[in-house]
Amino acid sequence: MKKSLLYGAALAMLASSALAQEINIVREVDSNNYDPHKSTARAAAEVLFMLGDTLVSLEPDMSTITDGLAREWEMSEDGLVYTFHLKEGIRFCDGKEMTAEDVVYSLKRWIDPETASPVAWRAGEVKDITAPDPHTVVYELEAPFSELLYQLTQSFATVIDRQQVEALGADFGVTGFNGTGPFCWQQWLPRDRLTMTRHEDYAWGPAFYQNQGPAHIASIVWQIVPEENTRTVALMTDQSQITQYIPQIAFEQMRQAPNVELVRSDEAFWTYFIGFKIDKPTVSDPAVRKAINLAVDQEALARDIMFGEVTPAYGYISENALDWDPALNDRLLRYDPEEAARLLDEAGWTPGPDGIRQKDGVRLAPLAYIQGGSSWQKLAEFVQAELLKVGIGMEIQTFDATVFWGKVSTQEFDMFGMSYPYISAGDALNLYFLSQNIPTPNRMNWNDPDTDTWLAEGRHATDDATRAEAYARVLDQVHEAAVWLPLYHEPMTIAQSPKLEPVVPHNNYGAGLYKGLDLKLRE
Repeated sequence: MKKSLLYGAALAMLASSALAQEINIVREVDSNNYDPHKSTARAAAEVLFMLGDTLVSLEPDMSTITDGLAREWEMSEDGLVYTFHLKEGIRFCDGKEMTAEDVVYSLKRWIDPETASPVAWRAGEVKDITAPDPHTVVYELEAPFSELLYQLTQSFATVIDRQQVEALGADFGVTGFNGTGPFCWQQWLPRDRLTMTRHEDYAWGPAFYQNQGPAHIASIVWQIVPEENTRTVALMTDQSQITQYIPQIAFEQMRQAPNVELVRSDEAFWTYFIGFKIDKPTVSDPAVRKAINLAVDQEALARDIMFGEVTPAYGYISENALDWDPALNDRLLRYDPEEAARLLDEAGWTPGPDGIRQKDGVRLAPLAYIQGGSSWQKLAEFVQAELLKVGIGMEIQTFDATVFWGKVSTQEFDMFGMSYPYISAGDALNLYFLSQNIPTPNRMNWNDPDTDTWLAEGRHATDDATRAEAYARVLDQVHEAAVWLPLYHEPMTIAQSPKLEPVVPHNNYGAGLYKGLDLKLRE
């Protein structure tokens, strides 16, 4: 009863605020914080893109790099030095002018070992970052990085206010965030809502937006509503005006509804998978990992659980992504429960009295950490039921989003549920399979010298063929080892009220609204 009253109050708040020049966005989970160097959650990125800016930006086609805080840039012939020329007149939300020194501080904090950012690798092998004058940033690398500009569009490269970081300490990104973005931090109530207001001086948005600023909308409320049905009702009744967090079961209903519009983008990729911590008992056995892959029917999952709105996944990235190796297509593990049982029998995992397999006194019951209050619950339960058919008793433990990311950086579990955005094989593989990324985001503890060598070759490549060949080796290696159980590939779908002008979905790190500069109520 208390829970129903809570969400009833939340929807009432949405309805009343919608009468003002506000946009209400219902979303599934919250971030653990809003420090760009401390959180890898999509929930953080979609807020940080609006609160802050990066040197360069990514267009909705997910391949074209365009202006951001920098109006233009040059790269040296050897690919080691990038020189960025900043736009003039950029200011933080508190009115303070932003200079090249702020950019240098932000990027150096990102890669500082004391910051312990789990995504510092995305900055490349940095030699130095300097500001020869207030409007110029020189970014020097020890080795070429073929995806540097793309990585600099990510929320991790958001420019931050040094004075505020030092003043707030551990509370930076928790009690405040002073950015240069089109919106300004007003208040965050964890697991409830985050409110941001228009940055009235903003006039330096990316060129691909018709509106470079200020934003059309006076304020945005990001409301946490874990229940799928409640989010759907909020949108159908105009208590929320736009969201990408609508369950697939509601898509067909919304396509028929006069008060909701669906817009979809297939320009980038988002993949759901379950990973194995490969040095843990049970899942350290390659036969177990392959059997798990063979035991799960991804087609049934896509059809029955996701209502045909996603594509079954057998590879770790989409076959349409840059540098996917098509030679893998015929070797991917596909649904075959009989072969799964045969592999387990052959490896000595025999059914126990309760039907769960065991070997040398160890039950085949791996523990999976899953994000609670999200679609992951039903995905994990589907996988659990599939595995039980072949004698694998997967156990599920769920955590609130505010603690989940910390829990999956530990060594306490055997399996974990995760989803992630990418545009290329290199983006995906460097994220998850570098040994230096243990324990997170390399939560599998995949530690292989050949992998590190091949990933370095791909990062340092200065031509397409060399890059693709290097990443193909890694793709072949990790698929052969069955390090993950891929589940499905998901496009970007946004549901919006017809009271809004149509938006163009954006897929940078899965943040569908990106900077929000095209959010506008119809006249």
